[in-house]
Amino acid sequence: MIGRIQGILVEKQPPHLLVDVAGVGYEIEAPMSTFYQLPELGQTLTLHTHLAVREDAHVLYGFYELRERSLFRQLIKVNGVGPKLALTILSSIDPDQFVHSILENDASQLVRLPGIGKKTAERLIIEMRDRLKTWYEGGSPLLPSLTPTDKPSIRNAEQEAISELLALGYKPQEASRAVNQVADKETLACEQIIRSALKNLAK
Repeated sequence: MIGRIQGILVEKQPPHLLVDVAGVGYEIEAPMSTFYQLPELGQTLTLHTHLAVREDAHVLYGFYELRERSLFRQLIKVNGVGPKLALTILSSIDPDQFVHSILENDASQLVRLPGIGKKTAERLIIEMRDRLKTWYEGGSPLLPSLTPTDKPSIRNAEQEAISELLALGYKPQEASRAVNQVADKETLACEQIIRSALKNLAK
């Protein structure tokens, strides 16, 4: 198992990365939550990784934060949730808010995520609720700053806007670029960012 990669960031084209480690280029798939935190090309990068072995391929997944990888590993244990859907979930919602939705049995929040229908949302809640509750109580690295009574951190408005665009069917790269082009996005509410981003996409 390859658990950690440190090297030079050579390429980044969501969801794919290429990291040069001592002359060897590792192709890695990563969620948008990791892409938001990547350095510039040519800079040193460290990722927590998970190697998925299939009959036809070995696929390496990378995460900027350890808690992202922890949640990814728990997601792919759920019946019907593969690595691709797990990456989509991590690209669309902050881990703290996802855990909160699971513990509060909030299927309505989960079905807003791309690729999640009512049955999948219910399955996520049923299969993950007990494990995530244990992590809250035990101070797991997934959620080191929260206790069971804490409120989840509010997602950044820009990330919320990107998630909404993904839910509308736009590709991660399109959604990210459109939001980044919004002027004064740091001071705007999510709805305002989405409206401006949609105008950018329509150009």
